[in-house]
Amino acid sequence: MSRFGAASWLRRRSLSSLNHEELGLNVEFILSMLAAKGVLASGAGKLPTSRQLRICLLLLNNKGGTMTTQSARGARTAVVLGGTSGIGREIVTSLAAKGTTVYLSGRTTETARKAASEIGLNTIGIAVDLAEPESIADSLSDIGPVDYLVIPAIERDANTIADYNIARAVRLVTLKLVGYAEAIHVLRDRFTPDASIVLFGGLAMQRPYPGSTTVSTVNGGVVGLVNSLTTELAPVRINAVHPGIIGDSPFWENKDNSHIISRTPLGRLVTMQEIVHSVEFLLENSGVNGVNLAMDGGWLLK
Repeated sequence: MSRFGAASWLRRRSLSSLNHEELGLNVEFILSMLAAKGVLASGAGKLPTSRQLRICLLLLNNKGGTMTTQSARGARTAVVLGGTSGIGREIVTSLAAKGTTVYLSGRTTETARKAASEIGLNTIGIAVDLAEPESIADSLSDIGPVDYLVIPAIERDANTIADYNIARAVRLVTLKLVGYAEAIHVLRDRFTPDASIVLFGGLAMQRPYPGSTTVSTVNGGVVGLVNSLTTELAPVRINAVHPGIIGDSPFWENKDNSHIISRTPLGRLVTMQEIVHSVEFLLENSGVNGVNLAMDGGWLLK
């Protein structure tokens, strides 16, 4: 099959249906594309993984099947704090596939570099612990001008007033509010004139659940950060995404979510790719500023 035919075949695949079925003569094209982007060693001679297929599809969809991923506006640099797994990793993968140089952070250098190596493309792993805000300046010291800052870093904390764990509560509040703010403070002088920031909150602030005492509180604090910094950081833009239940995320995909789906007008839960798309919309649309975007399929309205 020609390269054009293979590209057309792959572009027709959905992210959710990519697997090794029907690869046939398309394998050679896919492997060559992945090798050109540094995702797979040239001549590896083995079937690409599902993750590598997703990257290949992103490259094709972004640039009409070519192997050129430079943005029309020139190369961009992004920092994703909390990018080694889950939704953070999906964001890193999507941005890198568009030609963006992405610094992704993990709590340790080892985990960050491992994730960057697995994703490939223009990704660089660094260690950042947002729950230790005094260390953030040193952790980010080697980063130059920044076009995009995304902070999806979270820790799940089950804490109730009846059985209140002060240490866990302090760590989460520090990470989400002080850590987020300090990261922005550290990078402020390195933001480009049209830079954009996306923070992650969550809808536990409006739909609390047993044990969400601290989570609900800090997610409300993210709304306050966005409202405060929209004016202070101008012309740099800042917005936040507040996901509901993400159906195909590692934390939720194997749980019984039927009671939530029944209350969601969309009739299903939002997906990680939909969250990624919402982040990229907030990053790239220059008219959107100071928005706290609920991504829940209408869950809050039913």
